[in-house]
Amino acid sequence: MLTTLKTTYTDTRAADLAWCLGKDPLPALAVLDLQLDDSAVQLRLLGASHQVILEEEDGLCSETVACIPGSQTPLPLGVAKRVGAWEYEFAARVETLSRCSFAGRAQELLALVAEHPQGLAGTFPGDPHAFTALLAQRRDGQISWRTWHAYPQEGRLVATRTRVGVRMTAPL
Repeated sequence: MLTTLKTTYTDTRAADLAWCLGKDPLPALAVLDLQLDDSAVQLRLLGASHQVILEEEDGLCSETVACIPGSQTPLPLGVAKRVGAWEYEFAARVETLSRCSFAGRAQELLALVAEHPQGLAGTFPGDPHAFTALLAQRRDGQISWRTWHAYPQEGRLVATRTRVGVRMTAPL
């Protein structure tokens, strides 16, 4: 699903993004609710980037990547930790592209996510290449999502990848 977000573009630099687990739902400009087998996944586009909320019978996992006022947790390159009964893995990378390459990559990503039944993308008014996009899936008993945050004014694209799987207990 592709939408134009009704807000001003507030993320001004890729370096302003922060990462946080466990945050309550923040006000969203667009939401996509998904049911992936026994998992409810909510993809949320914020005025300051994204939030994903995963809920199963065993618990809840909330990931926020956004410009969070007062946050002391910058966007990490990688995180692996236990969240309730789940193993949580997060990775991020920042690409710097030329203006021409950026425009092409933006169009590819927006087309990919807009046509996907488990994808949500929002463009910001004023620049067709300023966007946030999310894509979720369930495979091999794990939920995963990818996100892209575009900063055309600086030619940077922030890509994240998250995987959440049930922790296996060792046999007795």
